[in-house]
Amino acid sequence: MTERARDHLGRYGIWRWYGGDTPELAVGLERLGFGALWLGGSPSGDLAAVEQVLEATSTLTVATGIVNVWQDPDPAKVASSFTRVDARHPGRFLLGVGIGHPEVAKEYTRPYDTLASYVDGLLNGGVPADSLVLAALGPRVLRLAAHKTAGAHPYLVPPEYTRQAREILGAGPLLAPEQKAVLESDPDKARAIGRPRVQFPYLGVVNYRSNLARLGWSEEDMDNGGSDALIDALVASGTDDQVAARVNAHLAAGADHVCVQLLTETNDHMLDDYAHLARALGL
Repeated sequence: MTERARDHLGRYGIWRWYGGDTPELAVGLERLGFGALWLGGSPSGDLAAVEQVLEATSTLTVATGIVNVWQDPDPAKVASSFTRVDARHPGRFLLGVGIGHPEVAKEYTRPYDTLASYVDGLLNGGVPADSLVLAALGPRVLRLAAHKTAGAHPYLVPPEYTRQAREILGAGPLLAPEQKAVLESDPDKARAIGRPRVQFPYLGVVNYRSNLARLGWSEEDMDNGGSDALIDALVASGTDDQVAARVNAHLAAGADHVCVQLLTETNDHMLDDYAHLARALGL
């Protein structure tokens, strides 16, 4: 059996909005020792962005976080794209898919049933279950991820969520949460960088607000840009050791892999910033 991408993620990956993932940056991440690059946002189901990164690298796993069901409504076409990519780069691509959010998809109806049907379409189209993960927050989609796919890729979650998600998934499925991080010891400066990336659009999206409410956060915490306590819970910051400890807290809580979204004031020296993060994580 071909080895699948989930087995080569390593402990740490990088999450970036797709389009900012130049081949040169991907090569740099590979050299720094990160196991995976997650192409965030809604990369096209033709997977051209994935191929570009895979062709520039040799060992890096590439994952989508996520192909959006409403943007690419035909699972057969996405499955065909997967087959093409996997044939050229066997075992190095993990297909992440998700249902998105009602605020940005006018077609948004019956989300669970739509996602479950889409997963069946991908599987029937030849995507192996162990090369497929779901963007999952609520218990029902976590269970779907555990039963039908390799596992779950939750976004905007603290370690306490990871602990709960592992209990729902059980011991076997992949759990790969995203964690935002700012390498800044001054709390006010760190929040100034992190808050806008949490507030827009996530604190205005019902799926994320519902998940945060399940974790005990109040409406007041989520309003007006988010309370300091909420921002601190969702964005790891502080010394290198403190940032590494927060990332590793997900692993201690049951994650198999953590994809870090590094937030910076500018994008002028991203590879240097990723090198700093790699050192902090002991890579």
